[in-house]
Amino acid sequence: MSARATADVSTDVTLADLAHHGDADLVPGLTDLAVNVRSSGTPRWLAALIRDTDLAAYPDQRAAVEAIAARHGRARNQVLLTAGAAEAFVLLARALRPRHAVVVHPQFTEPEAALLAAGHEVGRVILPFPFVLDPDRVPAGADLVFVGNPTNPTSVAHPRETIAALTRPGRIVVVDEAFADCLPGEPESLAREPDFAGIVVIRSLTKTWGLAGLRAGYVLAAPNVIAQLATAQPPWPVSAPALTACIATASASALREADAWARELASERGHLVTRLAEVDSIQVVPDPAASFVLLHTGIADVRTRLHARGFAVRRGETFPGLAPGWIRVAVRDAATSDRFALALREVTASCRLRPRAIRLSDSVGHQAALAKPYTG
Repeated sequence: MSARATADVSTDVTLADLAHHGDADLVPGLTDLAVNVRSSGTPRWLAALIRDTDLAAYPDQRAAVEAIAARHGRARNQVLLTAGAAEAFVLLARALRPRHAVVVHPQFTEPEAALLAAGHEVGRVILPFPFVLDPDRVPAGADLVFVGNPTNPTSVAHPRETIAALTRPGRIVVVDEAFADCLPGEPESLAREPDFAGIVVIRSLTKTWGLAGLRAGYVLAAPNVIAQLATAQPPWPVSAPALTACIATASASALREADAWARELASERGHLVTRLAEVDSIQVVPDPAASFVLLHTGIADVRTRLHARGFAVRRGETFPGLAPGWIRVAVRDAATSDRFALALREVTASCRLRPRAIRLSDSVGHQAALAKPYTG
């Protein structure tokens, strides 16, 4: 595989595209490589605790807030529990009044969708392949910046120092750390940095613990930001079962289990990357750090072709900056990765197509088109 960028870029992503998520790419009967939630499901011990939650009483957040605060070395007033990370993005969009909001793409589309729904103008910073964050690309006037770390869908983990370089007086930097615990020890996380001015960290229990249906997450930020976001929440915003999950997954034993899972994931991810390296005419984003990899095939209908071979993958073109032919592939066990690599090899061989290289002028024009909120 070539080390240079050979990717098409998109120039038109609508709100409907922003609302597209991996579960919409599932196909009954096919092997699921589209959803990036823990493939083994919710651990039995955790599911049992959730089932035993008292549903008769109103939810009391105090113990869960205390557990999350202790888990990250934070004060209680620096924690806000939410119904998943998605609610956190909505709260930020509704409670804050940015003059220049910017979303660094490609990344999870809910931050931009939430900002648009709240009536904000949104600027896009489109990172070129291999999607490594450069703080200088973010306009100096941006006072609200969203970035993922590790980023969905690129699986790139940005150094914490690079994220910190985004901060400046009067700017809030929102870091989506839904996949931070995919890395053993969470080396790039800013969750344990309570004194980092201007940093808002969003975490989720969905991916690592297989709890997509529960909707459990939280925000870590300065007390004044937490108080501002809390005013936008309804009463009892987080269910009692979700509070149980927050307490349980913050325990020392749960954190050891999560770290062991991350180490196993790293091995399985390495195997998948090795097998994909054997497939001609594709390009994998280097050094993936999450529970998925992003790759470019240059084949617009690659998903349909993979369906015929038994696999459902997540389309890439709904992410700003990506075009048809990009796919996100969830990390699974070695045997599944072997079968997928074989299927992808068959698809590329049958098409006999190679990705078109981006010209610098293409990429610059694309960036300019998406930076219109900053002109004038």
